[in-house]
Amino acid sequence: MDSLKQRRTIRKYQQKDIPAELLNDLLETAFRASTVGNMQVYSVIVTRDAGRKAKLAPAHFSQPMVQEAPVVLTFCIDLRRFSKWCEQRNAVPGYNNLEWFVTGAVDALLVAQTFCVAAEEKGLGICYLGTTTYNPHLIVEALELPELVFPITTVTVGWPAETPAQTDRLPLEAIVHEETYHDYTPADIDRLYAYKESLPENKQFVVENLKENLAQVFTDVRYTKKDSEAMSEILWKTIKQQGF
Repeated sequence: MDSLKQRRTIRKYQQKDIPAELLNDLLETAFRASTVGNMQVYSVIVTRDAGRKAKLAPAHFSQPMVQEAPVVLTFCIDLRRFSKWCEQRNAVPGYNNLEWFVTGAVDALLVAQTFCVAAEEKGLGICYLGTTTYNPHLIVEALELPELVFPITTVTVGWPAETPAQTDRLPLEAIVHEETYHDYTPADIDRLYAYKESLPENKQFVVENLKENLAQVFTDVRYTKKDSEAMSEILWKTIKQQGF
């Protein structure tokens, strides 16, 4: 448990391969994660080939770790395999809808996080790529994903070549609600975000971006309404394109 509290995201990796036996053992461990109905409506695309990584890189805004990590794992919602099984057994599947898209996302993300915990226990470093849902259409093309298969998260994995400082986290009271949801007062917000706002690196972000406060760095620079709406359109279009 203490080791989990010490975890950090690794973006730089040694030029050292991950043996197939180790990777497969970690994936088998991950596949023991909880899954709705024991259906396992997910698939994992393992990318080692440099050329294929180069095709994936633009989808992830060409972040260096995509091509530098020895392995890139794309965790996908996959209702195709289970639906095909049903059809070949004279059963009629009804899994091309929002309910099962969300179910597949939950299943795939449980597997992804279980994999990450297992990988870190073996000394590997991981980095989640939130960009997966920014440009899903590019990933669909690069990985040749058929209907009812959708990329939901990507993890780069390798032997760490860095030991970065841990990033901050909100205090327990900011996130845990006893019995029912308790909404936040203005005073609560000020108290709960005070530490994050006090960090020198975050104060520097404010100065560099010519903003009044850290919240404006998020809303006006990092994750703007305009960009979010544009990415939402692409996301929805790709979800429909993949048959959901």
